[in-house]
Amino acid sequence: MLASPPKEFDYIIVGAGSAGAVLAARLSADPAITVCLIEAGKCDKHPLIHIPFGLAGLSRVTNLNWGYTTAPQTALNDRELFWPRGKTLGGSSSINAMCYIRGQYSDYDDWVRAGAIGWGAKDVIPWFKKAENFAGEADEYHGHGGPLQVNSLRHVDPLSRRFVAAAREVGLPQCNDFNRAHREGLGLYHVTQSQGQRCSSAKAYLGGITGRVNLVIKTQVLVEKILIKAGAAAGVQLRSSGTSEQILARSETIVCAGAINSPQLLMLSGIGPKQELQRHGIALVAEAPGVGQNLQDHLDVIVQCASAGRHGYAVTPAALPTFFHAALAYAFRRNGPFSSNIAEAGGFACSATASPGKPDLQFHFLPARLNDHGRRTTFGYGFGLHVCNLYPKSRGEIRLYSSHPADPPIIDPRYLSHPADLPVMLDGLRMARQILHSEALAPCLKKEVLPGMERTSDSALTEFIREYSETIYHPVGTCKIGRPDDSWAVVDPELKVIKVKRLRVVDASVMPSIIGGNTHAAVVMIAERAACFILQDRQRRGTAA
Repeated sequence: MLASPPKEFDYIIVGAGSAGAVLAARLSADPAITVCLIEAGKCDKHPLIHIPFGLAGLSRVTNLNWGYTTAPQTALNDRELFWPRGKTLGGSSSINAMCYIRGQYSDYDDWVRAGAIGWGAKDVIPWFKKAENFAGEADEYHGHGGPLQVNSLRHVDPLSRRFVAAAREVGLPQCNDFNRAHREGLGLYHVTQSQGQRCSSAKAYLGGITGRVNLVIKTQVLVEKILIKAGAAAGVQLRSSGTSEQILARSETIVCAGAINSPQLLMLSGIGPKQELQRHGIALVAEAPGVGQNLQDHLDVIVQCASAGRHGYAVTPAALPTFFHAALAYAFRRNGPFSSNIAEAGGFACSATASPGKPDLQFHFLPARLNDHGRRTTFGYGFGLHVCNLYPKSRGEIRLYSSHPADPPIIDPRYLSHPADLPVMLDGLRMARQILHSEALAPCLKKEVLPGMERTSDSALTEFIREYSETIYHPVGTCKIGRPDDSWAVVDPELKVIKVKRLRVVDASVMPSIIGGNTHAAVVMIAERAACFILQDRQRRGTAA
């Protein structure tokens, strides 16, 4: 039984993450447009969200995280991997490492070849710039005046600078901006921070506009399904505090729930593979075989070392004075170690099979030791280097566990199921070891803890990858853009669901193929462009009327 008559808005946005916050801000900028933004998580008030160094403890704050687990991965010794996803205003942009990376620009030309017409490099760069307020000069790649603050780090640990200095020893250049035409090399990351604090999509786009009378933000509300009448989305059914409610959309319903929850919601609403819906007793509204398919993610492995001295960030009594002074520096000046995103440095390189000019390996350097995504404490000083394969050929899927909206879906990325992926990981692992054993880092290196110097053969390193690799948090592709004749395409190039009117999907799930880097910046770009599509459609309808 419904608690009250349905409310109506022009637009309903499901999910207040990297994309949803953008759309809510852009659409509600017109006071004549009413918008309802719905988020399953809480408001983003937890202090660890806003203090960049708080990243180290965010994985333990379970009420800010969906805390998903994958199905057992055959190629990873049947392990079930932890997949953290943000469950708060800002979504995963409120719990990520804040690295601002757009991917290789040719990635977007690859999208066009896959059927995402109008999403090439020349098409997307203006939208990256529109979103951005870059700390450096505005030019052909960077913009000023956008909501998303992109800055250099206020604090960089000396270990991170040593990592960058190791570039020349391993035949790589140093790179001071990974978002230009050429990005191969090692360098310091630009970060989504403002005045030493995290600049999530919620802070960038919703901060200062929550008083708009035409914008309603609902938190701690689970959307159970999309209401569909006569082949068009009419709104959503949601549940809050045990009570069901329907909210209607006069213009459109926009799903921004991410690469896991967006396909789940579509399937719960009767949009998806016929057999999957039948299996759970869900009435078929629109057969869309691609919903939940084409799942891609960056698999990552870490080389970890113990320090020969007090280098980097550590959990140890000896570090207490450092953290005391760091707390004072942050409290009074918003700088010092607590303004660090920890993953301060990184870079891009080519494996033996990479296409010329298109690095297929990414590094994230941590001047600290990490265990189980930070969920377990590792004592002592050390440092580690993440490396991932940027363009995996393995493809997985999202399926329903049940027809109950509160049940998490089945996540099966099928890591390393394609034989081309493992050799790239091996190349990256060997290159990571070479960097960490360089002369630049030698004074700080006590020993390699993982994989350990006794592991040198391909078979030994392969077993290390199978036992220790994890996600680097970039799932995409499960509601991909494509041509109408592509049976796996879920949305068209304007992000409209192909078989249901007045319904769009706007988030990482629409990417036809994974980009070469961290995905947050690209999702913000997608949302900026989607807002333009929506407003243009509205203007055309108004003109026609």
